[in-house]
Amino acid sequence: MREYEKIVVGESFFATLYAFSNGYPLFFTDALRPFRFDYLDPDIDLACLKIPTCNKSLTTPQGIKRVGTPKEVLWERMLFLMSLDGLLPVSNLCQSIRYDGERMVCANEYSKILELQFKECVYLGDTGTTGWKDKKVVVNPSYICYDYIEFNRGGKHAVDYIKTADPFVSEIWFYPSDRIDGATAVKDACVVSHLSEEQLKHFDHSETMARFKMISEMESRGMKGLFNGYGPTGQPKYYKFRTTHAHRTTTQVATRARNEERNHKETQCSEQDLLAALPNTALAYDRFLKYL
Repeated sequence: MREYEKIVVGESFFATLYAFSNGYPLFFTDALRPFRFDYLDPDIDLACLKIPTCNKSLTTPQGIKRVGTPKEVLWERMLFLMSLDGLLPVSNLCQSIRYDGERMVCANEYSKILELQFKECVYLGDTGTTGWKDKKVVVNPSYICYDYIEFNRGGKHAVDYIKTADPFVSEIWFYPSDRIDGATAVKDACVVSHLSEEQLKHFDHSETMARFKMISEMESRGMKGLFNGYGPTGQPKYYKFRTTHAHRTTTQVATRARNEERNHKETQCSEQDLLAALPNTALAYDRFLKYL
């Protein structure tokens, strides 16, 4: 039986950031890698963690959008430093976490791998946990939906990002196609939608409609397919966009419930607060960072 003063249980980027910033051991069943196109603010300097400055400019129909380092780069660096410091006791080997009010048991598919007790826990949500009183059923859960769409024709353009006013197809991220080796001018797209559980079941918010709405949003902003010569009146003609839906993934939006047990602690700090404090936090990991 291992004993800890304070621990964090959570699978999100925020849980990792919180545990990293406070030097607490982190437990999770399946760490959620940040979305590929989740970027930090371009003004956040991560030189304290030996992460090169990344200020990227994205082309949008309205102009230039500046973004900083991808969140997944910071997430990977934090997990790496925490593992060196012994703050990931079960790493990614745990498939379930059970709490009975006195002790916490971490297990893989076959057997128990760690049993522990703690004086204080910050529970930030993990789908593979049971026995937590503050883990309640969300009445009206909301989801972030990612539709990956391949361009079979019309994938060569200068636009990187489109923001709409609709929760369905609220963002469109264009990126160099992963289907083509090497540098390519052909882009595929990832469409981000914010949907309710009921909307996910409707055809109006299906993969097909996401693909159609993406094309509609592109055309409404003056984007056109491949040039196809001139018509009888001398007007230029363009091919229609031709696309294929590759796959869809959905993630339930995490909600924080109030803790009910005495040895559970709530955190009121925000992600922005923790990011702003990173230069001071990094000092605790300087013995590792000096070798990077």
